[in-house]
Amino acid sequence: MNAERITQSGGFSSLLRRLGCAARLAAHLLSVFLMRFSLWLLTHTFYRVTVLGREHLPKEGPALLVGNHVSFVDPFLIGASTQRFVRFLMYRPLYEARGIGWLARLMGAVPVSNTDSRSEMMASLRLARERLSAGEIVCIFAEGSITRTGNLLPFKKGFEAIVKGSEIPIVPFHLDRVWGSIFSFQGGRAFFKRPRRIPYPVTVSFGPPLQATTASQARQAVVHLSAQAALHRRSDQQPLCETFVSTARRNWRRFSMADSLGRVLNFGQVLVGSLLFRRDVVRRCASEEMVGLLLPPSVPAALLNIAISMAGKVPVNLNYTASTEALDIAIDRSEIRTIYTSAQFLEKAGLARRDGMVFVEDVSRSFTATRKLAAAFLARLTPMALFKRLILPRGVGMDALATVIFSSGSTGLPKGVMLSHQNIVSNVEGIQQVFQIDREDRLLGILPFFHSFGFTGSLWFPLLSGFGVVYHANPLDARTVGQLCQAHCVTLLIGTPTFYLSYLRRCTKEQFATLRLAIVGAEKLKPALAEAFMDKFGITLLEGYGCTELSPVVSVGIPDVVVKDSRQVGHKPGTVGHPLPGIVVRIVDPETFAELSVGEEGLVLIKGPNVMLGYLKDPERTGEVIRDGWYVTGDIGRLDPDGFLSITDRLSRFSKIGGEMVPHIRIEEAIQQALGTFELRCVVTSLPDEQKGERLMVLHEELGVDVDELLSRLRGLDLPNLWLPRKENFFPIDSIPLLGTGKVDLRRTKAHAEQFDLSRRAGDT
Repeated sequence: MNAERITQSGGFSSLLRRLGCAARLAAHLLSVFLMRFSLWLLTHTFYRVTVLGREHLPKEGPALLVGNHVSFVDPFLIGASTQRFVRFLMYRPLYEARGIGWLARLMGAVPVSNTDSRSEMMASLRLARERLSAGEIVCIFAEGSITRTGNLLPFKKGFEAIVKGSEIPIVPFHLDRVWGSIFSFQGGRAFFKRPRRIPYPVTVSFGPPLQATTASQARQAVVHLSAQAALHRRSDQQPLCETFVSTARRNWRRFSMADSLGRVLNFGQVLVGSLLFRRDVVRRCASEEMVGLLLPPSVPAALLNIAISMAGKVPVNLNYTASTEALDIAIDRSEIRTIYTSAQFLEKAGLARRDGMVFVEDVSRSFTATRKLAAAFLARLTPMALFKRLILPRGVGMDALATVIFSSGSTGLPKGVMLSHQNIVSNVEGIQQVFQIDREDRLLGILPFFHSFGFTGSLWFPLLSGFGVVYHANPLDARTVGQLCQAHCVTLLIGTPTFYLSYLRRCTKEQFATLRLAIVGAEKLKPALAEAFMDKFGITLLEGYGCTELSPVVSVGIPDVVVKDSRQVGHKPGTVGHPLPGIVVRIVDPETFAELSVGEEGLVLIKGPNVMLGYLKDPERTGEVIRDGWYVTGDIGRLDPDGFLSITDRLSRFSKIGGEMVPHIRIEEAIQQALGTFELRCVVTSLPDEQKGERLMVLHEELGVDVDELLSRLRGLDLPNLWLPRKENFFPIDSIPLLGTGKVDLRRTKAHAEQFDLSRRAGDT
């Protein structure tokens, strides 16, 4: 009897234990369900999540998700993008933090940190491997930390150890547009930011599974996804003038633009002035698609570009430094009948008057007090919906033509590069993300609007972002540049090495005291110039890369971000930085177009929303440079394992001598090294040669040594004999031929070389 009671008692206790376990399991499952439902509700209330490539996630079985890390809510966004449970590798200090740890443990997170001991690190990776072996989905943010630069950071190699020797698929993912949300480090801090909009649009992209992938290969796959996601932004983007109107109304009394002639306008005045000019454009150019401008960077030029866009026309800024032939080509191809210019500017620049020219001075005199009052009322008090119906052009989508930029013609006759609203808006968004601009910034706008960065960077970048710009027509006028920087507290400066060399010589440290970002492009930055600029001004010259056909910015170095003992690297000397978010770079063999491995040098291809629509009325040439959505740059470069891009030369700036490719830029750099200077004193070109295919020609300013001594020094630098120009192929010139943008005019250089060669041959005979 007692034994029976004991047995019954033991059975009852066992039953209670089972019930207790079941209750705890039910409570756990319920808490997990409630947690996941709460997170789903959170992400779908404050975010509008679009998922691309969901079919690449396996419906069952293991997968390792590898992607970028932009904010503290990234795990929730990933979790909200799939029906399956995802286990995350999580930064250990956060895993152990109060208020977060219980949630991390409930989610089954795996703690890991770069400060872990080897045994702790191996234990975490082993646990992740076990969960994958059990058929789960595990997610790792391969950058190792949340980005503070706005760029995709180098990928850590930890995930390679997790899947080593297995066939577990690696699924790349990318989180787009999360930068700028209140949980990202946009502006230098997470949280404590006002949300830009609710719900906030986010795109989560999954790519095809990868096998046996290295960190650099996985990173490149994520970059590809970023370019695809950027193309999907167009549904939330607005054309240039519409975005500007919204920005102007939000920043009505804030400084917008000034120029060296003393004109100063706030955003409200810019909007009113644009409306006044728009009225003239609508009346005068009703039947025209494109309207020309022949003006230097200035307040009137900016207002007219906005006005023409508001009138539903395409502004075409003409190159006033180009030859008459090049200018005629641009006008004829664009079918321009009206050109807005300035009588004073034409006289100063020595340009001839043409039929169809309209002078800004005459148009400005037609702005009566009544018209100004009506424009101010319309700009300030009209409801936005009504303003759009009355003023902004209808039917203008993001794919519509925004401008035609005629290329500089450094290697041939100018081509009309057609850029869409999406091209320019996307490029501005990428620049905004990595530069982290605020409304107190001031940009010095010295690049002409016929230059692609002048149009995108100096005109629309500040207008769309809500910060100020100061215009000056002559970028080589270093004295005025320094005065403007000091007077307007300029913080951003963009120019070419030639411009910065002039500033180094003539500007004072006090004039550049407020400068925080100095970007250099168009030509290769010499290390000696960067060192000299740092020594004098304490400012790092950050090199960038781009071209007209790419709207124009492809990549740019940015300042490093240091947090406690860690550093997120934004630039590397000798490189042109990381590609902008949403842009992917591919390096291929110049002949076969086969993709090359990381670190190999080859032809640079670009893909993203910044790739031009094509060349105006030239589909054949467009087809030559755009292949399956990739733009063939004609530049030679390489990507390093951390994703930094280096440009080593242009394909057109090589000579094939005796069957070998000889780079012109390398020879120019060697000559500068031999002379002990970073100044541009020579330019190398080539002419046909009956025996070796081509021969090198050197056009040079005063060298300070004779040619025999220079060649002796070059031999001491261990240059290949094939790279050494012959003594008779050195020709002195007064100055290196430059374009208005500061780049070397390669076309004129070759013409000079041909002329010198003909004169010499005539003398020999």
